[in-house]
Amino acid sequence: MEQNKQNLDNQRNDIIAGRNPVMEAIRSGRSIESILVAKGERSGSVVAIIAKAKQKNIPVKDVDSKKLDFLAKGVNHQGIVAQCAVKEYSTLEDIFALAEERGESPFIIVLDKIEDPHNLGAIIRTAECAGAHGVIIPERRSAGLSYTVEKTSAGALEYMPVVRVKNISAVLQKLKDKGIWVYGADMDGEHYKKVNFDGAVALVIGNEGKGISPLVAKDCDVIVSLPMKGKINSLNASVAAGILMYEIADKR
Repeated sequence: MEQNKQNLDNQRNDIIAGRNPVMEAIRSGRSIESILVAKGERSGSVVAIIAKAKQKNIPVKDVDSKKLDFLAKGVNHQGIVAQCAVKEYSTLEDIFALAEERGESPFIIVLDKIEDPHNLGAIIRTAECAGAHGVIIPERRSAGLSYTVEKTSAGALEYMPVVRVKNISAVLQKLKDKGIWVYGADMDGEHYKKVNFDGAVALVIGNEGKGISPLVAKDCDVIVSLPMKGKINSLNASVAAGILMYEIADKR
């Protein structure tokens, strides 16, 4: 019994293990990033859990049972684990409220399919330090607010509103309707030092490998670029984001 208590204490707050706990987490509306199911496990209540997850558009992934053992930290996972957000997602209104509370024009970071949780955590950390009011990420093909993101953010996640949306293009249009200028970071753009970032700003950072998607790029008011003087033609997404965030902070 003491061992079970210790195992429960060691569990991360983004992991829910076991059939009943996972089903209750789904029913409660908790922010769940994905459901992990042991390969070949489709017996009993697992079928109902998978159906409920798909109904709520929660990704379901088949994984090796050893991965579930590792995540559950000794808790009986019964072939299923839910990976949850370590913090509830905010809303766009929360971002605007924070900007208003500070008496500042909105400064928002929009991430177009950043998949590496270390990059996401680093961007959230820099965004908080640079005075941004919020970060926006898409629901699909993006890292979520996982344990790794929380650790990499070094505490910044506690102070930075993060909003998860279905469609980045649609949210960019909402931002523009509110008078916010949208700047996308890409190789084929205007030199970032020549751009006036004054006023309300949304900075779009693209995927680590593919950059900003063509559809999202069309929704940007201005494309900005960082000069590449070496033999490598791109920077790590979080590094590029950091340089541009501080340039924006300086010009604001």
